[in-house]
Amino acid sequence: MDISEVAKKSGLPASTLRYYEEKGLIRSVGRQGLKRVFPPSILERLALITLGRNAGFSLDEIADMFTPEGKADIDRVKLQSKADELNETIKHLTAMRDGLYHAAKCPAPSHFECPTFQKLLKRAAKARPEK
Repeated sequence: MDISEVAKKSGLPASTLRYYEEKGLIRSVGRQGLKRVFPPSILERLALITLGRNAGFSLDEIADMFTPEGKADIDRVKLQSKADELNETIKHLTAMRDGLYHAAKCPAPSHFECPTFQKLLKRAAKARPEK
């Protein structure tokens, strides 16, 4: 498949494919004119890379999930660690969502008079999101 076909089938722009190739995440098998050519298995590999990115893994962490020969070798301990990290993020976001729902419907004259909103403010002050 040439790069434009891979881009179309994967939903990733050709620039991303070129970047992934530059980072060593994918490899072309040659060229057809000026266009890079990839094996059909590239779509599965790109799906795995996308899954990793969506789960919060960096490209370097994803690269470490492949052997030098290009086969997937995923560390289950890293997966568990990332799942635990996501679970903590979900808990935090759920608490924030619930607090915002409450604040939107709270009958108190001022949010600052609402004990639930005060708890939300204290939680937010303790757990500032990373930038």
